[in-house]
Amino acid sequence: MTDVILDPTKRGYWTSDQDVRWCPGCGDYGILAAMQFLYAELAEDPETEVKSEDTVFVSGIGCAARFPYYMDTYGMHSIHGRSPAIATGLAIARPDLDIWVVGGDGDMLSIGGNHLIHALRRNVNLKILLFNNQIYGLTKGQYSPTSEVGKVTKSTPMGSIDAPFNPLGVAIGAGATFVARTHDLDRKHMMATFKAAHAHKGASIIEIYQNCNVFNDGAFDAITKRDARAEMMIDLVDGEPIIFGAEEQRGIMLDGGQAKIVEIADVGRDALAVHDAANPNPAIAFAIAQLANDRQSPTPFGVLRQVEGPEYSEAVNSQLLAANEQQGPGDLAKLLHSGATWDVA
Repeated sequence: MTDVILDPTKRGYWTSDQDVRWCPGCGDYGILAAMQFLYAELAEDPETEVKSEDTVFVSGIGCAARFPYYMDTYGMHSIHGRSPAIATGLAIARPDLDIWVVGGDGDMLSIGGNHLIHALRRNVNLKILLFNNQIYGLTKGQYSPTSEVGKVTKSTPMGSIDAPFNPLGVAIGAGATFVARTHDLDRKHMMATFKAAHAHKGASIIEIYQNCNVFNDGAFDAITKRDARAEMMIDLVDGEPIIFGAEEQRGIMLDGGQAKIVEIADVGRDALAVHDAANPNPAIAFAIAQLANDRQSPTPFGVLRQVEGPEYSEAVNSQLLAANEQQGPGDLAKLLHSGATWDVA
């Protein structure tokens, strides 16, 4: 880490001395800036007490995986898809640390899908950022688990026939206790979403719509471009009716377990769903997540789900403590720190 700038309330304190090596115009720059500004903001708050030496970014393989190099904190550029597993080990060994996991839609949902769902179901105290650009960028433009049906790429020259994952649907199905979505064109929204995840105890996952301007440029333009946002972005505000549209003329209604887009003039405001991120029933959050079924439909942004649950590393360390305190001839700590072989009497 560098000591050039000593004020932790400034973005530069959290910026490493490494040259940023993403393609010019990549959406990753905006995400990185949001994180650096967030940590500068958190450093001003005496309740958070963030420190660079207590902060860790763990990544897998891919363009997004360069992220740890650019934060002046601890970090690890690990192996393809395994960052949630590696971060889980770190969270158990050092539950005092602030641990973020960074990966792309290929890294997290293809080879790393198994590790991701188990980190979520265990509710490990990790903050997971899933950069979704619906393409493999680092390997030069193959289709990914979130690419749309019919996507023509180097690996699908006749168009993809795979139904894509809905990342937040996967997360909710795995039992994630914090699930959110943001996008790379709105720093304020990213910072607010990251801050909420930072405050959550347990597994947090944030899907970030991130533009790859080389291999999948404009993938989310119909939703996130400034002139499209009013009609296409559904801003979820806890405790408020779910309303959107340039004239606030549309909303979301729950009907038979499904979330439906309706015209308020047709149903009235009282028929609209009131967003409740803390609802213990995951079916409602799942129904809202399913609204993002293509790149031309209104899409929910913000925190879809935020509930409490037992945190994994606390439970593991409680078991270890109990095992060490049990009376008997065994010594668990001695066994764990012994050599590679042992004698069984």
